[in-house]
Amino acid sequence: MERLATTPFGGAPVRARDFALRAEMARRQERLGRGEGGNETGRAEKWRLIRALTEAREAYSLSDRSIAVLEALTSFHQERELDGRSPIIVFPSNAELSIRARGMSPATLRRHLAALVEAGLIFRRDSANGKRFCRRDDHGQVETAFGFDLAPLALRSAEIFARADAAREEARRIAVLRAEITLHLRDISKIIEAGLSEQRAGDWLSLAERLADLSGRVQRNGAFADLERRRDGLMRLRTEVENSYLNSLTEEEMSANESDNERHIQNSNTDPSFDIDGQRINTGAAATDNENMRKAPERKSVGIGLKEFLSICPQIADYAKGGVKTWRDVAIAAEIVRTMLGISPSAWEAARGAMGETAAAITIAAILERAEAIRSPGGYLRDLTRKAEQGRFSVLPMLKALRP
Repeated sequence: MERLATTPFGGAPVRARDFALRAEMARRQERLGRGEGGNETGRAEKWRLIRALTEAREAYSLSDRSIAVLEALTSFHQERELDGRSPIIVFPSNAELSIRARGMSPATLRRHLAALVEAGLIFRRDSANGKRFCRRDDHGQVETAFGFDLAPLALRSAEIFARADAAREEARRIAVLRAEITLHLRDISKIIEAGLSEQRAGDWLSLAERLADLSGRVQRNGAFADLERRRDGLMRLRTEVENSYLNSLTEEEMSANESDNERHIQNSNTDPSFDIDGQRINTGAAATDNENMRKAPERKSVGIGLKEFLSICPQIADYAKGGVKTWRDVAIAAEIVRTMLGISPSAWEAARGAMGETAAAITIAAILERAEAIRSPGGYLRDLTRKAEQGRFSVLPMLKALRP
């Protein structure tokens, strides 16, 4: 292999780490030359590699501007592929490198080039006078070049791609955790707001203060462990808030009137339909549903089995302490959900009176499933309540419309 100068030009000290990095690169090149690289090839498409390094840059302590300088350097290599089995030396002038780095100043360029060298992604191949240039043979081919060697970047491609995959997975986990925190913050604040506005028994101000301590902007680049601790704190607070609200309910609010349920759920004659996100959905076939209820004994109260209902509206179970085992569990969970959706006590009471306890709870569960598409859950529930009062609403066709 051709021997080139590897020590820095001028007064910069030679460090043991520099020799270790160069020795490791030489060993990798030797193994690849003998065909002993295993899964490593020492080759990579340069723009794909730069993209992966951009995703994994935190693992190499690199800024986005350092990546921009590396991208500018690789643009001076004419081939799309970087082959690290031999030196890949580019020798741009400072002026040309600055232009390709979007006009970066010489001082800034030097700083980011030093960061790339420190990360072991490029090497300096200095000439005797420290200049970057090449000597060509009689046929115009590059014979000797001095500048920056990109071979280390290519030789570490497998490592870079692996770290990029890990960075993407970490970003996905953080995104899921951030979304969970945001939902907890929203739901807890809604329940506390309902407790205060409805003048429910409970220390709501103290709960609000604790929520404020856990609130604030969810940092996009927050450490996973910190976000996890915040999520856990919100989950504990949410349990207390939900219990406080449930404990404040009266026996009348908690009781279910099954005779009303059967009367209202089975009463579905003319035009049971509703709007979701501006789209009219027809939910007819009430007579068929009534016939189904007569044929299935387990459906006689609500017209649908609990297991089947949960398969259509699974989210309601997330708000049921201890899970959903009976329709009463659904009704209790609906009390929590309606506060989270911003549905007022008067709208809720009107729905229960018109539909019956369980049917109203099923309606809340259905609204929860389409919460993002329903602009005003409270107004939507009142509209369904009016239809129920006129005998024009049934939960069964509504649930059928929610089936995937």
